[in-house]
Amino acid sequence: MTLDPKAKALLTAIIAAGDPEVQFLPASEARALIHSRYEKLNLPLKEVETITDKIIQGPGGDLLLRIYTPKGTGPFPVLLFIHGGGWVLFHPRHYDSVCTHLCAGAACIVVSVDYRLSPETKFPGALDDCMETLRWLSLHAGSVNGDPSRFIISGDSAGGNLAAAVALRNLTENGPKILAQVLIYPVTAWYDPPTESFTAFAKGYSLTAESLVWFWDHYLFNREQSANPYAVPMNAGDLSGLPETMVLVSGYDPLRDEGIAYAEKLKDAGVKTTLLEYESMIHGFLSYLGILGQAETALAEISIWLLKRFTLKG
Repeated sequence: MTLDPKAKALLTAIIAAGDPEVQFLPASEARALIHSRYEKLNLPLKEVETITDKIIQGPGGDLLLRIYTPKGTGPFPVLLFIHGGGWVLFHPRHYDSVCTHLCAGAACIVVSVDYRLSPETKFPGALDDCMETLRWLSLHAGSVNGDPSRFIISGDSAGGNLAAAVALRNLTENGPKILAQVLIYPVTAWYDPPTESFTAFAKGYSLTAESLVWFWDHYLFNREQSANPYAVPMNAGDLSGLPETMVLVSGYDPLRDEGIAYAEKLKDAGVKTTLLEYESMIHGFLSYLGILGQAETALAEISIWLLKRFTLKG
């Protein structure tokens, strides 16, 4: 399938803006550049009852949770959402549009965690923060009108990597029950050797191969850590016992093939897995809700899937 015309126009506009690519900038400057862009794109929002921030105690100190509550009467099921940005970029507020759509569409509380970013905090700091958020929710979901028996975990890109790692580590540690996981164009594999999509879409499709290497270099202390399945989920020896999974990939994305490969590995391990491929889309397309029509379609599809899992297993 050919690249969506609106996605093509978006990519043309990004190139025409002439902004430097993140891999040529210090992390602080990359954040300032990308955050200013996303502050303008973080629309439209879905109407929800409340958006509030809560501070809990995390492994590295105060840990902010951004909590989206739907209209209606709870207790509501809970979706733990982990934002993307290569473990280096973004804040939960940059995902208000995505999270309000999931909150309203799936009639659930969405809790987005402001995990510590790299390179200031390297692996496994971000994962530790996400694990602590899951543990806190298992004990205190009621304090935010959530149902502690109905948890699903989700994330996009590097957040998808962290969501997959949380599910793996939670299984090993016999932690709180997770009903399902939703991995949105996730980082699941190491970049060497490269997949076909990593090579085919290395440049010109929003996320570049060079920026992915830059992100990994900021996240890990050294290359040897890439053998750790909590850093690279494809390295997990056994995926059996993981919760039911949805994996969403974009056709024009260097991460496409590793997302598909992880979905296949889950299926081979006996995990019920749904693979969605938006063939004409680019990496990160859900963040362009006001520009790309398929973003709203995808979020609606995810929300329907979440609703069914919350209802069937609640």
